[in-house]
Amino acid sequence: MKNKLLFLSLLLICLVEVLPAQQMSEIPPLLTLERAIAVATVQSPQARAARLSFIGRYWNYRSYRAELLPSFNLSGSALNYDRSIVDVRNAETGEISYVSNNSLSNNLSLSINQNIPLLGGSLSVSSDLSRLYQFDYDRTNYNSNPLSVSYTQPLRSYNSLKWRMKTEPVQYERAKRQYLETMQDITISTTTLYFSVLSAQSDYEKSRENLADRQRLYELAQRRHELTGANSRSEIMQLELSLLNAEMSVNTSRLNLETQLFQLCLYLGMTRLTDLRLAGAPDRPDLSVSAEEVIRLARENSTHPLSQELKQLSAEQAVAQAKSAKGLQMQLRANLGLSQTGTDLSSVYHHLREREVVGLTFQLPIYDWGLSRGREKMALADLDVTRAEIEQEEMELDESISTMVARFNNQSAQCDISLRARKISEERYELTKKRFEDGAVTVTDLNTAQSEYESAENQYISQMRQYWVLYYQLQKTTLYDFIRRENLGAEFDQLIK
Repeated sequence: MKNKLLFLSLLLICLVEVLPAQQMSEIPPLLTLERAIAVATVQSPQARAARLSFIGRYWNYRSYRAELLPSFNLSGSALNYDRSIVDVRNAETGEISYVSNNSLSNNLSLSINQNIPLLGGSLSVSSDLSRLYQFDYDRTNYNSNPLSVSYTQPLRSYNSLKWRMKTEPVQYERAKRQYLETMQDITISTTTLYFSVLSAQSDYEKSRENLADRQRLYELAQRRHELTGANSRSEIMQLELSLLNAEMSVNTSRLNLETQLFQLCLYLGMTRLTDLRLAGAPDRPDLSVSAEEVIRLARENSTHPLSQELKQLSAEQAVAQAKSAKGLQMQLRANLGLSQTGTDLSSVYHHLREREVVGLTFQLPIYDWGLSRGREKMALADLDVTRAEIEQEEMELDESISTMVARFNNQSAQCDISLRARKISEERYELTKKRFEDGAVTVTDLNTAQSEYESAENQYISQMRQYWVLYYQLQKTTLYDFIRRENLGAEFDQLIK
């Protein structure tokens, strides 16, 4: 008996442990809007494309930063064999004669190069060594330049690196904000798809409930007609027709739910889940925003001010380039260093000789038929047009934000009204069903109450969808979370790894 009791106790414990796990596995997954957005911003195709686009912009910015730093270069050539006839000029008479050449040369150079962004010049420090072996004479010569400093400075020319110092940081910052705005675009698309599934899910559930109600009412009307003759044959047929329509509605709504669910899973980058259910519309926060606050945040956080800045910088850059291409062009070159030649390697690093090379090159157009002047005038005109466009876009932005804020603040009241209408229509439908069971109303009254209830339910979901879409549009415009009262951000260091 003790063994039996012990066995039953163990069996009971196992059932207690196993059954909850089985029940949990049978519960269909419940997806909230917040969870759907989190999944979409990580694994959707659009999110992956946004990350790749930002990474490309990041490496472009890194390339620009590398141009500001010194570069170390090792270059040279080895085993350059030359067997040919070359021309040689006599240094005293100037006579040119052709002689045979049979030589092997090697050279090696190490250099450090540095661009000077503010001046537009280039500084280079190098050291090189050359070796020449002539087979005909069995002679080896070395030529060394242990230290050579070169500097090139354009005068009155266009300094592209200086302008890149102005534009590249702005472009990189805009790339960060563009990534955040893309995440908000994904959020808006996810919200739209989520509520489409939610509406289809609600239609399917309502159609199943309606089918069960119509089946019960049809059977009730048939029994009442057989016993008391309370319902006419016409009403029985009308109920039967309503029952058939309810069956078709279930099939149609189920197919629509599967289609909408497939679209949502496809956008989220998820494997299609046939038992996936949505948790419903999220609660609305008690939130009201002002147009002044949204405009201020948009000018501080969005890509709009950076795009406007880049547009003006581009126009100013074109003017500077057109002006620098006009008139006298000069370039200063200087090379200072030490050098020596010899027949052995050790001798070329002793008793070094100084070397100084300095020169100025210039180019002055005599007459270009007004070409350079015309290019300058065109660039100045484009700059004026750009400034006018920026002013116009600023006014349009303020107007569009004010309209968006007004719609959002009004949408909260619309949601309250639609929620109240849904509750009233639901209560009316339940009352109408009871009155129909008592024989107080007709089938037409029942169908009308049902239609109003379904319409109110769809209207409520539609108004909630509009509320959240408007909210995320405000969030995209400002890159600001009005619920948590903080700026949006991302771990950009993790994105580039």
